[in-house]
Amino acid sequence: MKYIGKFKVAGLLGKGGMGKVFKVEYPVTGKIGALKLLEPVPLLTTLMGEKGVEDLFVAEAVTLASLRHPHVVEILDFDRFEGKPFYTMGFYSNNLGALMGESYETERPSRVIKIERSVGYILQILDGLACLHDRSVIHRDIKPFNILLDDLDNVKICDFGLSKLRNETFHGHASLKVGSPYYASPEQEKDPDGVDETADLYSVGVMLFRMLTGKLPEKKSRASELNSDLDPTWDDFFDRAMAFLPGHRFPDADSMAEDLKGLCLAWIEKKEKFCSVSMDWLNETEPFQRQIKVRHLPEKIPRARAQKAFDLDSLMRPRQILPKHFKALGSDLVKDPETGLVWQSSGTRFPVNWKEGCAYVQRLNRERYQGFDNWRMPTAAELLTIISPLPKGTGLCLEPVFDLRQHWLWSADRATFTSAWYASLELGFIDSSDLSSYYHVKAVCTPPGL
Repeated sequence: MKYIGKFKVAGLLGKGGMGKVFKVEYPVTGKIGALKLLEPVPLLTTLMGEKGVEDLFVAEAVTLASLRHPHVVEILDFDRFEGKPFYTMGFYSNNLGALMGESYETERPSRVIKIERSVGYILQILDGLACLHDRSVIHRDIKPFNILLDDLDNVKICDFGLSKLRNETFHGHASLKVGSPYYASPEQEKDPDGVDETADLYSVGVMLFRMLTGKLPEKKSRASELNSDLDPTWDDFFDRAMAFLPGHRFPDADSMAEDLKGLCLAWIEKKEKFCSVSMDWLNETEPFQRQIKVRHLPEKIPRARAQKAFDLDSLMRPRQILPKHFKALGSDLVKDPETGLVWQSSGTRFPVNWKEGCAYVQRLNRERYQGFDNWRMPTAAELLTIISPLPKGTGLCLEPVFDLRQHWLWSADRATFTSAWYASLELGFIDSSDLSSYYHVKAVCTPPGL
C-alpha cells in the first residue's frame, strides 16, 4: 500500500495542471481525508520553472490557511514527501459540477436545479466570497467543479491556485491567470491582474444562470425564456450580475445576496399563492393497469455500461418516467402498487457511508421494523422507480409522499470495488460515488406473497 508521508493512499480523486488529489486515511483513527500533492504537468514546469510552480502551490496553501469560514475549504496539514510539498483537507465526495451534470465539454446542456436549492447554494457561495473579499482575496476561478458539497449540502469553495491579493501582481505565464472559459469575466482575459471582486461575482452569476436553465448564458438568451418558473425580474438580476463592465455589476457579495433573497422570497410567495387555489384534480391519477418487475438482487455495473443498463440519458436521468401511484401506509411506509414494493418514507436520520448503510438495514430486520424482517438496501433499478422529473408549474403544488430530507440515497449496486451507485430523489438522476461518501438510505422490502 502506498503512503504519502504518514497518510495511507486509498485512491486518486483527481488531477490537474499543478498536482494530484488523493483520498487518504489518517494513521490510527482511519479518518478519510483529501491530500493535494504537487506533481505539475511538464508544460507548467517548462513555462514557470520548478521554483515558480512550487511558489504558486505554497501560496495556495498559505491563502487557504489564512481563511476561516464555514463555506471555504479548510487546510488541515502541510508537509513534504520526497521533496514535494502537499497539504491535506477534508474529504468531500460531491461538488456542484457533478450535481449539475456538467462535463468537461462545458457547453453541453446540464441538469436544471430547482429555484430554492439553487439560491441556497449561491447564497452560501456569496457568503464565502464575502469572507475572501474582506481579506482582500480574489478567487478568479469560481466554477461548479470548484464548489464542494458536504454531507448536509453545505458548500465549500476550493482550489485557490489562481487566487490573488488585491493590488498584487503575479509574475507568471499569462495562460495560468485567466480562469475557466465561460465562467471567467470578460476583463479577466485581458488584464487578470487588474480584476476586482466583481470578477468573482460575474462567475457566480454564470453559475446561477446555468443551474436554473441548464444552459450557459449567451448574448440574447433570457433566463425567463428558458425556465417558465422565472419572470423578467430574474432577467434584470442576471443583466446586472453578468454585466460586461465591472462597474455595472453588483459592487459586493452582500448586495448581490440581498437582491437574490428578494427574488427567491417573491418566487416562494408566488408559488404559495398559485398552489392555494383549489386544485383537487392535481391529486387525481389514472388507476394503474400493470404490475412491473424490478431487479432486486445487487449487481456490479461499471459506469461504461450504466446508461444502457439503466436506460438513462446523457445526464444520467431515466429516459422514461411512468406516472406514480404511491400510497402512504401509516407514519413511515409508502407502497408502490405497480412494483409491489414497500418503502420507508424517511430512512437514516443522518447521512451514512455505504458500509454503515448496510448495517442500518440489518438493524431494521433485527428489530422487525414496521412488522417486516426482509428490508434491504434498494438496487439502483428500484431507486429509479421512485424518481420523478423536476417539478414545474402545477407539479410544484403536489405534496411529496417521501421525506425529502433524505434525498441523496445509496443503492446496493456497485460501480467498482470501491464505489456504488446512488440516486438524487430531488433532482432525478443517478451517479456513482466512493463507498466512503455519506448519503442516506431508504430501505425497501417486498411483502410476503409478492
